Amino acid sequence: MVTQTEPLLKPTYISLQELQKHNTRGDAWISIDGKIYDVSKWANHHPGGELPLLNLAGQDVTDAFLAFHPPSAYKHLQNFATGSYLRDYVVSDVSRDYRALFSELTKLGLFEEKGHGVLVLLSIISVMFFVSVYGVLFCESALVHVLSGGLMGLLWIQSGWIGHDSGHYQVMVNRKWNQFMQILSGNVLAGISIEWWKWNHNAHHLACNSLDFDPDLQHLPFFVVSSKFFTSLTSCFYGRKMNFDSFARFLVSYQHWSYYPVMCFARLNLFAQSFFLLFSNRKVPNRKMELLGLALFWIWYPLLVSCLPNWGERVLFVLASFCVTGIQHVQFTLNHFSASVYVGPPTAHDWFEKQAHGTLDVKCSSWMDWFHGGLQFQIEHHLFPRLPRCNLRKISPLVKDLCKKHNLPYNCVSFWKANVLTIQTLRNAALQARDLTKPVPRNLVWEAVNTHG
Repeated sequence: MVTQTEPLLKPTYISLQELQKHNTRGDAWISIDGKIYDVSKWANHHPGGELPLLNLAGQDVTDAFLAFHPPSAYKHLQNFATGSYLRDYVVSDVSRDYRALFSELTKLGLFEEKGHGVLVLLSIISVMFFVSVYGVLFCESALVHVLSGGLMGLLWIQSGWIGHDSGHYQVMVNRKWNQFMQILSGNVLAGISIEWWKWNHNAHHLACNSLDFDPDLQHLPFFVVSSKFFTSLTSCFYGRKMNFDSFARFLVSYQHWSYYPVMCFARLNLFAQSFFLLFSNRKVPNRKMELLGLALFWIWYPLLVSCLPNWGERVLFVLASFCVTGIQHVQFTLNHFSASVYVGPPTAHDWFEKQAHGTLDVKCSSWMDWFHGGLQFQIEHHLFPRLPRCNLRKISPLVKDLCKKHNLPYNCVSFWKANVLTIQTLRNAALQARDLTKPVPRNLVWEAVNTHG
């Protein structure tokens, strides 16, 4: 007896030009390994926010998807398959080698080998917290009070590294504990919304050093890293125009002098951005838990400061904590301010190239890894953001060889040199801004500073 079977559906193929047309909200297609997926309805539910999907819509995003998602994500991805494939799908030599290295690191288990760094670091943070509190409550010395403030700043730095790691990969045994660690390290201990950080940081990784898409380069009116900001670019992250007016030009003209003082108080911006997001109309996961975490911070920290004997010591305590944690804000900028920049949306076909051109490694001994929190291996981190920081030093030679093979930059300098390069970048832009101030109406602040030369 002969049985009839249903004919197999033949796969359909579309051109790259056709794929590129599906790049808007409500019509977002992507290609992974040449297979087409419609993620239009998923974008609003994407754990990393909708911006990464919308910014890369209409492209083959295989390398970016590989970098940010665990293998289990492929199963969920099939829910969005269209049944179509990209015609003449081609993999560049760089991408082929990147994927081969990724596969090798996976086989070695490096993405799973997290060690016990988080528990050790959390123990150290706990000790720093109680020592700082003890110094405030049980010591009468003003010097001890200032040192306690500095220790609080050091605590914020180390809790920031935990928040950074937990946003990229699971640092705890399961998702619930990972989320608890995020809220504890970010919201409760440091006063910064972890959801704001993930929203901001994911956009930074995908649009590394794009002047109009990367929020980590959009610091007007205080800083610009390129004269291209002088044309008042539109921020595609914040959805507003970054006006380069006379006031911004005045501040930028002296940005190489104001850089370190501003970094001492950069945390104020993070506090503000956290509340802006949580009180906005945007969809924010775990909004109530986020607000509760921030509320706890704004209870314990002001209460601790109020326990100091007078306003002078209270101010010094806050200044010490802010200035010490300003070191971390400097670290955030050293890896990118002096690197190559561009204008326009991120492109996924040159994932490896974009990350190599837009990042800078900081050379240091292994005993200083605690100080940099993994950011000293910025190129490695951007290429493999899910890789635990304890393994970044292991893969550094492999990444360096791959960059050399494909004639790509592998910029690695000392911490001192990274600071010098950053100041040089800011100074170059400042001098250009001063030239542009001449035909522009000068505000009263500019006149007051420059009246007698």
